[in-house]
Amino acid sequence: MSTTHASRALFVALSLGLASVANAGVSGSLTLASDYLFRGFTQTDEKPALQGGLEWESESGFYVGTWGSSISWLSDADADISSQLELDGYAGYRGSFSDSVSWDVGVLHYWYPGTFPKGFNEANTTEVYAGISAGLFSVKYSYAVTDLFGIEDSDGSSYLEAGIDYGFAETWSVGAHVGKQFISGEYGEDYIDWSVGLSKSLPGDFSIDLKYVDTDVDGADSTVFAALTKSF
Repeated sequence: MSTTHASRALFVALSLGLASVANAGVSGSLTLASDYLFRGFTQTDEKPALQGGLEWESESGFYVGTWGSSISWLSDADADISSQLELDGYAGYRGSFSDSVSWDVGVLHYWYPGTFPKGFNEANTTEVYAGISAGLFSVKYSYAVTDLFGIEDSDGSSYLEAGIDYGFAETWSVGAHVGKQFISGEYGEDYIDWSVGLSKSLPGDFSIDLKYVDTDVDGADSTVFAALTKSF
């Protein structure tokens, strides 16, 4: 089965799984986005992406989940790479210090199935993370325990991000985000990304998001994208 067909099968399975577990205490979502943007950069050459995820959380705060998206950035960079899918697995704990302050720690693995040329430094990446939220504000720190998305000798790279989200008029919210990617070693350069966005909840557990994303990298394009999400 080709990677493209495998990715289509994955999302069919996700949609069927979401429908079957919606009443079993498991949450999930399916998203159609005009672009897949990660830390300021497109993963789909500014083309649409199909995304979906499932998560189970216990009463203790322990959780485990998976999330997937169509991608093209690896095959765009090298025609000998077949990977068209990102599939993530993660686990962690959530809790709270008070009614308004919560925390979250965990580990996340990014997996890119496919065929790769001999000698290619694999893009698969594992990060540990910790975050805290207080009212409208949130801060999160992620640390790579492997090389970062195929960059050689980049283990120990990290990403620090902060965000604010404000809800109004019951179904609307506005938000802003800023992050800095620190890349270890000599083969990458640190950079900053930021975004501002508007979201609206719709009937039937749908929502729509509109966001502007940019970075401080010379020559990189700013992007406006939209996404429609169905939550379960």
